[in-house]
Amino acid sequence: MSLFTILLGGDLTVTERLLGQISASRIIAADAGINHAVALGVIPELWVGDFDSAPSNLPADLAAVPRERFPAAKNETDGELAVAAAISRGATSLILAGAFGGPRADHAFLHLTMAIRLAEQGIPALLTSGAQEGVPLLQGPARFDYADGVIFSVIAFDDLTGLTVAGARWPLADFSLRFGSSRTISNEVLGVLTISLMSGRAMLIAHPFPVPGF
Repeated sequence: MSLFTILLGGDLTVTERLLGQISASRIIAADAGINHAVALGVIPELWVGDFDSAPSNLPADLAAVPRERFPAAKNETDGELAVAAAISRGATSLILAGAFGGPRADHAFLHLTMAIRLAEQGIPALLTSGAQEGVPLLQGPARFDYADGVIFSVIAFDDLTGLTVAGARWPLADFSLRFGSSRTISNEVLGVLTISLMSGRAMLIAHPFPVPGF
């Protein structure tokens, strides 16, 4: 298995959990995502983008990272281009760091849908800001390592059938959830969290390290 971390331009809180998740991965930065390399203490093997938001005062080791430059008028975001570069280099799973927040809500929403598409193609993707994590949910069971008390939500991208949530304060069994419903917002881990679906697409959003004021 070949794990790649894509550094995106959204929010990032450095935690021990995040550092452990990326420790064995190869790194590719997408444009302004290079800023996170300093905080994470990593040197990407590639820097992808049109560089319209690239910082001008990088340390010498980051400024020297090989670049793959694209025109500003292009059909893909810098993040999608970075994901494609990782897959072309053999990525079989991805961490999208800096996938939430930032100045562009449309980019953040795209990261959610892109992660679901990747999962459907057999490439699991974890979205993270350090404080929040997102994991695509497809048909079948999934198990998670969150501690008791962690707040999580299941966001439906389709009508869901056979939704079962165990190891939670408010469990569900063989539940049908309509697209757009808030029924599965703000649950709480209580035990070993397991989620399964019979049909549909969804995203688990968990908050292992909520930001102050959460």
